[in-house]
Amino acid sequence: MASDNSGRKSAPFVISYDAPVTLSFAIISLIVVLISMGTGGRFVDKFFCSYFTRFSDPLMYLRMFTHVIGHSGWSHYMSNMLLFLILGPILENKYGSRNLLEMIAITAFVTSLIYMVFFRGAGLCGASGIVFMFIILASTVNFKKQVIPLSFLLVFVLYIGGEIVTAVTVRDNIAQLAHVIGGVCGAAFGAFYAKGK
Repeated sequence: MASDNSGRKSAPFVISYDAPVTLSFAIISLIVVLISMGTGGRFVDKFFCSYFTRFSDPLMYLRMFTHVIGHSGWSHYMSNMLLFLILGPILENKYGSRNLLEMIAITAFVTSLIYMVFFRGAGLCGASGIVFMFIILASTVNFKKQVIPLSFLLVFVLYIGGEIVTAVTVRDNIAQLAHVIGGVCGAAFGAFYAKGK
């Protein structure tokens, strides 16, 4: 134990679980990825990938929320968690754990619902829609009544505009629409929480 100038013993460094929603999400996602790697992806497909099956299937409704926890592999997980872990604690500190969890759940549900309605044959997994929600939400921190920060507009155009262009010009397995939906949700949450300012 170290001592301060008064001779009193000060506490050693303590690791703080400072952002419980962000950290729990990242840890649970990591566990799911590791289990999935051991089961050849079947675990993610069954519980953590959103796709339309039939209205009587209870797992379909569960997956509308849990698909953001599942990832197709290690690189998919890492690419999402980098920004997630940078922005999540900042946003959780500003909006509170419960509000951030609600924003994650709403974004997951809305994204899944839109995919099920318009892309019934497509599967959706990963936290990239949540990451885009975080990016846009972070850029709304300076929102005030009747004032839209230029930084928000630039971030929105660069990130969301870039995803729209990519969706039109590139054919890959990345769900750009999920990114766009996440960004729109982030803007909506930012505007909602700015109402009281």
